[in-house]
Amino acid sequence: MLKRMKIAGRHSFMLLIMATMLPFTIAAQLNTQASKALIQRVLPKHATRFIVEAIAAENGKDIFEVESRAGKIVLRGNNGLSVASALYHYLTEYAHCQITWNGTNLNLPASLPVVKEKVRRATPYTYRYYLNYCTFNYSMSWWDWDRWQKEIDWMALHGINMPLAITGEEYTWYVVYKDMGFSDAELKDFFSGPAYFGWFWMGNLDAWGGPLPLSWMKSHKVLQEKILKRERELGMKPVLPAFTGHVPPAFKKKYPNARLKATNWTNGFADTYILDSEDPLFAEIGKKFLQKQTQLFGTDHLYSADTFNENEPPSDDPAFLGALSARVYEGMKQADTAATWVMQGWLFYSDRKFWKAPQIEALLKAVPGDKMLLLDLAAEIEPVWKRTNAFYDKPWIWNMLHNFGGNVNMFGRMDGVAAGPAAALNDKSSGKMWGIGLTMEAIEQNPVLYELMMEHAWQTEPIILDTWLPKYVLNRYATNSNDLVNAWQILRQTVYNGKDIRDGAESIVTGRPTFDSTTVWTRTKLNYDRKDLLPAWDLFIQAAGKGINTDGFRYDVVDITRQVLANYAGPLQKKWVTAYKEKDSAAFNKYSKAFLQLISDMDVLLATRKDFMLGPWIASARSHGTTPAEKALYEQNARDLITLWGDANSPLHEYSNRQWSGLLNDFYKPRWQQFFALLQQSLRTGKEPDLQQFGDDIKQWEWKWVTTQKGFPVVPIGDAVKISVKMYNKYRKELE
Repeated sequence: MLKRMKIAGRHSFMLLIMATMLPFTIAAQLNTQASKALIQRVLPKHATRFIVEAIAAENGKDIFEVESRAGKIVLRGNNGLSVASALYHYLTEYAHCQITWNGTNLNLPASLPVVKEKVRRATPYTYRYYLNYCTFNYSMSWWDWDRWQKEIDWMALHGINMPLAITGEEYTWYVVYKDMGFSDAELKDFFSGPAYFGWFWMGNLDAWGGPLPLSWMKSHKVLQEKILKRERELGMKPVLPAFTGHVPPAFKKKYPNARLKATNWTNGFADTYILDSEDPLFAEIGKKFLQKQTQLFGTDHLYSADTFNENEPPSDDPAFLGALSARVYEGMKQADTAATWVMQGWLFYSDRKFWKAPQIEALLKAVPGDKMLLLDLAAEIEPVWKRTNAFYDKPWIWNMLHNFGGNVNMFGRMDGVAAGPAAALNDKSSGKMWGIGLTMEAIEQNPVLYELMMEHAWQTEPIILDTWLPKYVLNRYATNSNDLVNAWQILRQTVYNGKDIRDGAESIVTGRPTFDSTTVWTRTKLNYDRKDLLPAWDLFIQAAGKGINTDGFRYDVVDITRQVLANYAGPLQKKWVTAYKEKDSAAFNKYSKAFLQLISDMDVLLATRKDFMLGPWIASARSHGTTPAEKALYEQNARDLITLWGDANSPLHEYSNRQWSGLLNDFYKPRWQQFFALLQQSLRTGKEPDLQQFGDDIKQWEWKWVTTQKGFPVVPIGDAVKISVKMYNKYRKELE
């Protein structure tokens, strides 16, 4: 439609806004064909047994109904995601099925279970938010349309109606800056590589991992069109980006009088440049960007903008901060009078020394009425709303952050997540709590936490875990096994107790070689005694012996086996450290070899599940390249993010460490082998090892690994259950 429009004159942009609003208003209603298509994708063999019907929203909020009629299941909703939620309610509550990233059970009975009494659910939440800037890289960097389709379906099934949508942002900015006269050469030092977009858009870095090929920008513009079309036809309202002041380094040369501030993220990257909001160019560029973005992608009037993500403002004067905030919003409003600013509240958590009550209040109150929506980004860790008078009467969303960096560990605050959203909703001091959401840095792990969190979407009361966990077990494993329910109660009290530590513990095997029990970004402190996890492992292995073999069970038995072995690396490390310090060569050789063998065994175990494999990550990165050079660039991006993160001297090395088959044997294990060779030489010669030289050498080795091209298996190897049992038989007695 937009391509056929010929708009001219001073009212052109308002006409464009009006033109783009109409189809999205319609899309917010029930699109029956889109709902039927979702059912067909999810249940291709059973789709004809479901009927889709429309009902009106209740008090402006989403609603669904489920009932049986003439041998079929009727799903009603006011939009597509309500219908999808109705479907998932039926699948989980009546057919005892489950759909997660890490294991799906869709083994429906031959005769669909009857819904004896009509079910009706209305959400108490206007918004159910999804995604974090970081998720687009730690998990989604290399996704194609097929993978995005699955995720959008998952979102709809779980009631999400407000996804962050920043795919293709680089194309919009490319067009805007080209229109402003910037050359490709000038922009080459601006756009980052695809694995670093999240931090690029938040103004933390420029150019790293680039130069970004134009072919990427064009292909992801098309991908964004597909993503937004699907999300909107299911009734979602995507959150699109807005301008925050981050401009290309070439800006200072092209606009020598512009008011620019150099800022630094202090994580090993060069300065970036922020345009002062008082400069007239700020509003002009912000308007140009939103106009172009709306022309390309339409709008739902929700715009994400984070002005100081892990970068402090130049002044803590409340008057300065209020004026700045007002100007950022005004820039949005000039392009879209219906704009609502969606802000991550991370800065109030991560930099509380700067953001005290007067500063927060000034920043928020400068934006009128309900034109700003705050994301309490890590409410399950620390609810910022409680120390900000519920964000000073601004609408806000209670979010579970949960995962940092895509690290692989069993972790979460199960009891806190079960109770937290409802407790806040029913708290008289919570102000305008208008939603709940998921803001994890990475997905495709710990599926139980995400099933649990999104259970809140359609209820106002806390979730009773003693009732919920047996249902989870039944849906996931297709059994009422008391042993597995007991296993989950143990997991609840151990890995998922949420005590003591902010995010999940890693294993020392992923750390840069050291005598210490932990490193900067490989933090190994557990929130439980590692031996207390063993009874849960026992019960999973016993269940395997009884033939339980669903997809979810296979993932979970590998994951708990991985966690037990990852934990064991700690005491095993202490043994070789002690042997070395006591100059006991025989014991050192024994325990260092056992440590290396543990890494190899973990690699074999994790190769049985695609969820834990390096190969798909690298292969999918290379698949986006249109030339050998592009494929090499994307592979380097993929390797770098999960290892060094930056250059050889990056202070963020291991921040995104992964316990993945392929990475264990090809990266972590060789590092430890080199370290042990140095220590063995020291024991032979009696000469102290030069650890500083080793550190310098290993950094260069790591960078060489990052810049190497090499394929890894993309198809799982071995039987997940059998190899888990094999590891149990080998290690169980050692772990006592």
